[in-house]
Amino acid sequence: MRVALVHDWLTGMRGGEKCLEVFCQLFSSADLYTLVYAPEKVSSTVRRMGVKTSFIDRLPWAKRAYRYYLPLFPTAIERFELGRYDLVLSSSHCVAKGIFPHRALHIAYVHAPMRYVWDQHDHYFGTDSGWMSRTGMALCRSYLQRWDVRSASRVDYFIANSKNVAAKIKNLYGRDAAVIYPPVEVEKFNLLPDLQPYYLIVSALVPYKRIDIAIEAFNGLRLPLKIVGEGPLRTRLRNLAQPNIDFLGWVNDQELATLYGRCQALIFPGEEDFGIAPLEAQASGRPVIAYGRGGALETVLPLEDGDASSATGIFFSEPSAESLIAAVELFQGNRERFEPATIRRHACKFSRERFKAQMSDYIAIRVHEHKIEAKPC
Repeated sequence: MRVALVHDWLTGMRGGEKCLEVFCQLFSSADLYTLVYAPEKVSSTVRRMGVKTSFIDRLPWAKRAYRYYLPLFPTAIERFELGRYDLVLSSSHCVAKGIFPHRALHIAYVHAPMRYVWDQHDHYFGTDSGWMSRTGMALCRSYLQRWDVRSASRVDYFIANSKNVAAKIKNLYGRDAAVIYPPVEVEKFNLLPDLQPYYLIVSALVPYKRIDIAIEAFNGLRLPLKIVGEGPLRTRLRNLAQPNIDFLGWVNDQELATLYGRCQALIFPGEEDFGIAPLEAQASGRPVIAYGRGGALETVLPLEDGDASSATGIFFSEPSAESLIAAVELFQGNRERFEPATIRRHACKFSRERFKAQMSDYIAIRVHEHKIEAKPC
C-alpha cells in the first residue's frame, strides 16, 4: 500500500510522538506530513521518514512560536495533496485528522479533540494569557470549532487513546471510536534502590497541566519537588516557587529513568486526556498522586480503605493546592505499604509491543474491510 502518516507538528518527543514512532515502524516507507518540523528535536526513527512540511514551517519563528499560527492550521493541513495514497493514518490532537484523504482509507488516532478551542480553552486563553492571544482566539474560536466538527467527516475510522477521549469524540463529532491505549517504553524504566526524599513532576509547562497547583502545595508542604520539562510558563512558575522546588528542564532518557526510580511519588496535578508520565513512573515502581479526572482514572489504581497492596497511587478530588496537600499527606502515612513490583506489573500492561500489535491488527482488519467494500459488483 501507499501510506501517508500525518502528525500535527514535530517539535519534541512527548506522548503523541511516541505513538507516531510506532506508526513509523509499522509503515517505514510511508511519507510523513506535518505542519512544522524541527528535526533536531525528534528521534532517529522519525527523522528517517520522508517528512513533508506545510507553508507554516517557512513562516517567521515557526519552530518556536508555531502555536500563534493556530488560525492558519486548517488551511495548512488541507493543502497537503494526498491523492496518490491508499491509506492515511493521522495522529491528531489538533488538526491532523482534518486532512483531505481523497480516495484513501483514513484512520485517525486521536490523542484529543482540538483542546485549544474546546475543554482547555480557558486554560490557554484565560486572564493569564496575553491580550493579543485572547483577542485573536475570540475572533477565530467559533470558526475553528466549526471546522473541527465538519472535518471529522473526512475520517473513516476513529481510534481514541482512552475511554475519556472516545467519549469526547462521541460528544463532539457524533462518532464511535475504538480505544487503544498509547505505548509506554517500560523496558527503559526499572525499580531502583535508595529512594530520595523528593517528589517529581514530568510535564510540559503549559496552562492546562496545572503545575501552579503543585507549586502552591509544595511551597506550603516545604517538601522537595523536582520539575522536569519546559514551556512558555517556565519563568512565571519559577517566580512562584520557593527554594525547595527545582526546575530541571528537559533531561535525557537515562536521567529521566533515574529521577522516576528514586522519587517518592509522581505528582500529576492536571486533567489529561490520557497521560504517559503516570505510567512511566509506575513502570519505575513509583506511585502516582493524581487529580482524579480524565485519563488518570484509566491508568492509576487508587488507594482504597487504606489498602495499598494492589494500589498504584492516590487521587485528589479538587484542582486545588489544599486538595493536593491532603493527598500528599495521605501518601506519606501509607508510602511504606505500596509495593513497587506490583506497581510495575500494572504499567507493563501498557507496553509498546502491546500497542504495536493492537494497532497493526486494527489497521489490517479495516484495510481488508475497505477493499471488500470497494470491490465492484
